[in-house]
Amino acid sequence: MRSVTRLLGPLALLLSALPAAAATPAVWSESSMVKVRPDTAPRALSEEIHLTAARNEFVSFQVALHGGDSGLRGVRASLPSLDGPARISGPEVTLYREDFLTTRQPSTPDTPVGRWPDALVPDVDELANETRTAFPFDVPARESRAIWVDVLVPMDAPPGDYLGTVEVTSDGLRENVPVLLTVVDALLPSTPSLATAFLLWSPHVCRAHTGRTDCSRQELEPLLARYQRLALEHRVTLSSAFPRVSGAATWDVPDWASFDATWGPFLDGTAPSRLPGARMTSLEYLGEYSPQALADFATHFRERGWLERAYAYVGDEPPFGTPWPEIRERATLVKQVAPDLRVLLTTNIQQLRKERMEELVDLPVPLINHMDGTSAQYSEFLSRPGKELWLYQSCMSHGCEYGTNAPENKPGAGWPSYMLDRSAAKARALEWLSFLSGATGELYYQTVGMLSSAWEDQFRFNGNGEGTLFFPGTPQRIGGATDVPVASLRLKLIRQGVQDYEWLKLVSDAGDPDFARQVARELLPSASRVTDDGAAFDRARLRLVHRYVELTGQRSPDGGSADGGSADGDSADGGSADGDSTDGHSTDGRSAPATLSEEPDATATGGCSTGGGTSALAGVLALAALAFSARRRAHAHARVTTGRAGPRSRGRATRYS
Repeated sequence: MRSVTRLLGPLALLLSALPAAAATPAVWSESSMVKVRPDTAPRALSEEIHLTAARNEFVSFQVALHGGDSGLRGVRASLPSLDGPARISGPEVTLYREDFLTTRQPSTPDTPVGRWPDALVPDVDELANETRTAFPFDVPARESRAIWVDVLVPMDAPPGDYLGTVEVTSDGLRENVPVLLTVVDALLPSTPSLATAFLLWSPHVCRAHTGRTDCSRQELEPLLARYQRLALEHRVTLSSAFPRVSGAATWDVPDWASFDATWGPFLDGTAPSRLPGARMTSLEYLGEYSPQALADFATHFRERGWLERAYAYVGDEPPFGTPWPEIRERATLVKQVAPDLRVLLTTNIQQLRKERMEELVDLPVPLINHMDGTSAQYSEFLSRPGKELWLYQSCMSHGCEYGTNAPENKPGAGWPSYMLDRSAAKARALEWLSFLSGATGELYYQTVGMLSSAWEDQFRFNGNGEGTLFFPGTPQRIGGATDVPVASLRLKLIRQGVQDYEWLKLVSDAGDPDFARQVARELLPSASRVTDDGAAFDRARLRLVHRYVELTGQRSPDGGSADGGSADGDSADGGSADGDSTDGHSTDGRSAPATLSEEPDATATGGCSTGGGTSALAGVLALAALAFSARRRAHAHARVTTGRAGPRSRGRATRYS
């Protein structure tokens, strides 16, 4: 060890004598599973982005920028096209500037407060096709910013490799970020297999876009139609996004013909959409609980072929939200007057049995917090005709009141969550748990709860972003001439989760449900153990893609690699290089247990060697070489940032999705 010490002294003096290079601006590719905050450290751009997708699937990634010591001014970006067996361009490629929301209270105690990326201001919006104020923007000195990129693979895109370049320019900087998209021969449906009922209270939309609370039906319908279209393009349904009678919870419907003219296209799949044929997967009955109103609704919706997607939300979280007697009265009336209208109730199977309500409720919707170890208890209920299980997450994921944070919310674990100051993985997780528990739908209680203040404050029920997934895209805020909804980063992550569900179903339907279940269980051992490792979700998805390719007799999307690999050579399935899984499960496709959290909690153990000798010396020399090499790369980068970058090597690729 003394010899090593004698070597380090002169080496340290040599390195310290080198001139300190100024921190230059940096541009690099980033996964969609990383939230780029102002203090995110810069990385070198040395790898292309490698995406894998089915036809009719959205894939996303980010281009991150750091201002260095001088900052960047007038940043613009574009991705003109991805070219291969065909061309992907135009509305199928959308770039967004990520805007920050400053939190002042954390959603969980371990979460830092400050600026978090969430609002995605489009370059050209998806609905009105108007140029907005995404670009240009500045990057302050010693801070980071990010650009979000969506690519929708067309339904008729031939399988193969597609190449493109994100061109980033600013005053004094010009950089190219290469993109490789591999399209596999699979097709995701425009209407998701997983039903969603995301609620929207229309008076909030009125207030956020007009500053008033008395919008007429004629004023609201165009706005609400835009919200519905954007939601469907994110593979979720706004099941209650209809004008309401002033001061009431019931809908404002002058007659069914008027309703059909506005909302029929969204229910029939004929409304304009980048997802051809996308249909609403649910619709909430918002009429009066009277025999005549229920009968009229059921008759009309049955004639139009929509009734099987409708539900009557007869109460919320009894006995605290709605008393059980009131729920029983409403549910009984529905069954008597409109027996094929499904009855939905936010409760769990234990409460249903206790109240003897199993026959009256078709869609129990338990909190995800009530699902650990209970999936098997729904088996008998789900065996009955017309019965389904849906799930939802709420403020219980972080604690609805200050100081009530769930004890499971430890760093690196916890429940699924849509809070903007939680990890990206938390927002993508619920659909994996729905698949594991046999759920066929999901509910979220509100999407515009704090829409009026969404750009400045979304703290509600002890969480940042609780009940708010959109931003009001007024011309005053994002430019253009038309009011549109602006998607949150979290809505993009939810879409990724819904698409993950489709891959789990594709593999199951292709003949290997055990493998699909095993991949999901290895990623999420229980509902309360959602990892914060976003890359683990991408690796799990790639395993599903590869297995589907195998089952359907196609060529591997990576020329034979099981999952596309990762840039650093790690096993892409989250296990060790020899194929062992990190949690002790085999990865050979054998069946995994069918319920959540019914296995012992394993604690990983490990250590490191303390041996010295030549290996220690080799490590010291390697670190020194890396440090010297990094400094040389910094000088090289400083020389090339003022000119257009040339073609980059395709030998290494960062796999994001």
